[in-house]
Amino acid sequence: MKKFIETIKNIWSIEELRNRILFTLALLLVYRVGCHVVLPGVNPNDLEQAKNQNGLLGLFNMFAGGAFNNASIFALGIMPYISASIAMQLAQIAIPQLQKLSKEESGRKQINLITRYVTVAVTLFQAIGYITYLRSQHGAAIMDDTKWWMLTTVVVLTAGTLFVMWLGEKITDKGIGNGTSLIISAGIIARLPHSLAQEFAAKTTGGGGGLLIFLIEIALMVVIIMAIILLVQGTRRIPLNYARRIVGATSEKDLSGSRDFIPIKVNAAGVMPIIFAQAMLFIPSTIAGFGSGETAQGIVKHLTNPGSLWYNIIYAILVIVFTYLYTALIFNPTQMADDLKRNNGFIPGIKPGEDTANYIGAIMDRITLPGAIFLAALGILPGLAGQANITSGLASFFGGTSMLIMVGVILDTLQQIESQLLMRHYDGLMKTGRIVGRQAATAV
Repeated sequence: MKKFIETIKNIWSIEELRNRILFTLALLLVYRVGCHVVLPGVNPNDLEQAKNQNGLLGLFNMFAGGAFNNASIFALGIMPYISASIAMQLAQIAIPQLQKLSKEESGRKQINLITRYVTVAVTLFQAIGYITYLRSQHGAAIMDDTKWWMLTTVVVLTAGTLFVMWLGEKITDKGIGNGTSLIISAGIIARLPHSLAQEFAAKTTGGGGGLLIFLIEIALMVVIIMAIILLVQGTRRIPLNYARRIVGATSEKDLSGSRDFIPIKVNAAGVMPIIFAQAMLFIPSTIAGFGSGETAQGIVKHLTNPGSLWYNIIYAILVIVFTYLYTALIFNPTQMADDLKRNNGFIPGIKPGEDTANYIGAIMDRITLPGAIFLAALGILPGLAGQANITSGLASFFGGTSMLIMVGVILDTLQQIESQLLMRHYDGLMKTGRIVGRQAATAV
């Protein structure tokens, strides 16, 4: 405890780091306040029935920090920007011209500009969809449903998303980094105190050892957090050597070959497979929802019930499949082998070039399987927690998207702060070892 207090003092004594942290907290506060500013022309009292939204809309609400159900000016949150960024990442893989631009500083600026334009287009489309949702589900909340209200709401929602995107970029540039991720995690963390209070009230109201059950649930949540930390930070290190080089044309000074390693992440895909799997499960249930037969209703029942056996089986399979697919998209062993060859690096016992690419790819395939299975297990845990009579709010923190994002972002933030401390010759946040964020673990 003494070392922790001393570390906090060291953080506060560094003016630049202190200013970055305060700047980040200030912008996050602006975002959280904006999540409760209701759209013009909408009565918030008629939206109370939407507070416990589940399914795909519940996923949107989680990413928007509750602003979706609040009909806030930030109702769409940062999701359009994330969707545009993912689309541009996939486009860079499929389009050689974009891939070439991504390797140059000026090209990356052009890609960022295109991403912003795509964000505007996605936001306009989603804003119209959100208005349609309000009209169909909460028409009574709209006080003056006219074309003018629809036009102004589209403008407000688009401006709100662009403002949130700007907040994220400012946090990345002038704050402690990871602006977009911090905005998402701030909304998730804001739900945790209310979920804990709700679960505590539910368990202690009836008596009969409810407090003990609540403490056991908290202990299980801590164990799950520890498991997620292992998944996020888990890497397989491939040993790497660099060839001996001579410095200077006529100098006899010799640089001996250095040793290093390539850290291959156990879960390189992050949280994306869970998000894709959840989205895919809503497609057949939505199609089946248009049918009126018993078969269609049975499909809807199985694919919308997280406690159903078929739901968990299909969900786990989808997570594993999407883990392999997304890893294959973002992980390029051939490019890594070419980079090593250009830098005179090689893996001991493996020929440079194609053999190195095949070797790295084989290792990636082997470690992706346990990572995918572990990720699938974490994905179905919230549904199982709900079946164990845990309230829906707290059950979402037993693994799943919420906890994966929250733990990953916290690790990234701690790694950023620790880097600032070590750079100024202060002790890090940990007495032994180093905090490795998601970004640091992927660096070669």
